[in-house]
Amino acid sequence: MKLATFEGGRGARLGALAADGETLVCLTSTGQPMLASMQALIEAGSEGLAAARAALEEAAETLPLADVRLLAPLPLPRQIRDASTAPRHIANAPVGMRRLAAVLTGDGDPGPFEGTVPDIYKAQPIFYITNRFSVAGHGDTITWPRYSDYMDYELEVAVVIGKGGRDIAAADAMEHVFGFTIFNDFSARDTQLREMQGMLGPAKGKSFDAGNVFGPWIVTRDEIADYRDLRCVAKINGKLVTDSRLGAMLHGYEDMIAFISNAETLHAGEIIGGGTVDDGCGLERFEFLSDGDEVELTVDGIGTLRNRVVRGA
Repeated sequence: MKLATFEGGRGARLGALAADGETLVCLTSTGQPMLASMQALIEAGSEGLAAARAALEEAAETLPLADVRLLAPLPLPRQIRDASTAPRHIANAPVGMRRLAAVLTGDGDPGPFEGTVPDIYKAQPIFYITNRFSVAGHGDTITWPRYSDYMDYELEVAVVIGKGGRDIAAADAMEHVFGFTIFNDFSARDTQLREMQGMLGPAKGKSFDAGNVFGPWIVTRDEIADYRDLRCVAKINGKLVTDSRLGAMLHGYEDMIAFISNAETLHAGEIIGGGTVDDGCGLERFEFLSDGDEVELTVDGIGTLRNRVVRGA
């Protein structure tokens, strides 16, 4: 199932995409508490999914997809963690940062350096925790913070945790996944460059209103046969800028979940980003967004997430 949170004039409600791809079936209208919201559905586990499938089949209330506003599938996630696992991105993003540093200090663009993957990224999943309140969805306009001059997109696929747990074995980890969604991790690169010198991870370079965009919906785990085979495409104003796959990940979601849950409890409704895909951001090409750009991210089996960025006043 493709499960969405939407606004159609009666507040945020839970829906499922019909087989025609153009109609939403409202699940909330069944009156069942477990279908009142995405979080309630996730917490209801297999019973909730069975109820959602039954409601989808019955289709008592339907709405044209074109007539509703899609919200972030989980408007208030329990937590957002974001990893970095794609080797070419890990090697090339710091190259872009060094080029940006040279430009900002007035030394001019020195051209590309040769990037490498640090050993720590091979040894374990590397991740940070970001602001779970700074969430937006498909179609939202993203206001680029006025303190930044270099705005960037980042194409990622994220998993939504469906069943909590601690000390989860990698072999069991996918049983804890509710589904997959697209994640655009918008980044203020010049701010990120400055604050990362403090060696505490990104803050204002990532945490600004609507900086974490998810959508257009969550696809349940059973619909994705092999996540590593997912094709990931980005377009800026219709121009193809990224065409990649998840397959090269140094650590899969199984390893991320096992690592994160080591002596730490994961909760239903948390989101874990798998990291920017190879060639999945402008920094790797040293190309940045402009005021008014439309960013379109498409992942096979999930859908398309589209947003426009505008400069803050």
